Amino acid sequence: MSECGRTYTDHMGFLQRVKNFLYIFSQDLLFSFVAKIKWDSIYTEIMGKPTTLCERIGKADIWLIRTYWDFDYPRPSLPNFKFVGGLHCKPAKPLPKELEEFVQTSGDDGIVVLSLGSMIKNLTKERANTIASALGQIPQKVLWRYTGDKPDTLTPNTRLYDWIPQNDLLGHPKTKAFITHGGTNGLYEAIYHGVPMVGLPLFVDQPDNMNHMRTKGAAVMLDFNKMESKDLKEALTDVIHNPSYKKNIMRLSRIHHDQPMKPLDQAVFWIEYVMRNKGYYCLDVAAFLLSITALVIFIFVKTCSGLFRKCLRKTTTRKGKKE
Repeated sequence: MSECGRTYTDHMGFLQRVKNFLYIFSQDLLFSFVAKIKWDSIYTEIMGKPTTLCERIGKADIWLIRTYWDFDYPRPSLPNFKFVGGLHCKPAKPLPKELEEFVQTSGDDGIVVLSLGSMIKNLTKERANTIASALGQIPQKVLWRYTGDKPDTLTPNTRLYDWIPQNDLLGHPKTKAFITHGGTNGLYEAIYHGVPMVGLPLFVDQPDNMNHMRTKGAAVMLDFNKMESKDLKEALTDVIHNPSYKKNIMRLSRIHHDQPMKPLDQAVFWIEYVMRNKGYYCLDVAAFLLSITALVIFIFVKTCSGLFRKCLRKTTTRKGKKE
């Protein structure tokens, strides 16, 4: 399976598997080193006895994983891994009046939503102008969450906002595409509402996240630092007008919604389960296995005891005959 920072899929060649193994191994070593240097002393101080971060993590009763099979590749998992991807997603609410008015001016062309996440406060002037120039060449109206200086190439079809109701915009019927950095929250909101994506991943898990969507046919992924205006414009045009992207994201959306419990309800259930039972235990399975083990031990002891008595009688008989 591909790891954070690598854009491999679950189908890798030999050299890719070698690179993936070395990458994971190096990340494990780095994590252990940082934990030992920075975190272990803090955990020891809090617990009042020698304790490590890895030790505490290893004792977790339940793990709530922020993905689901609409996003992830097939992989083995432990029984206390519960997948609750999209637990923050919810139906769209009506937009504020000013936003709704701007959205409605888009007509049949619809709108594009652009957000690179809360961590990106500003872009270089060159990158901002590249993006703004591309957005000015499409017929859709664009709502761009951006707090930096106004790009020189900004056109009337694009409006800048310090903050946008992203979930509500993605759930709006006029939304045609989502330009995203590939953060897990935004990605799952797009899956929830069935909006195809253009990915501009920046760091950490974002390249791998967007590669999942690209592999599943629900997104186009671009290199943020190397793309030109024409690249972004072509990607948007492809995602909006090629029906395969909408078809594939809707398939993922159906998978996401087709669950016996909503992700948030499932997360709440398993947290309360651990609290009720003071841990995550398969008590019926444990009882069965203990019963089998006890039966095997009982049979073994009885067999050995019988053989011992038999041997003891033979030995006693031989001694009696010799005497």
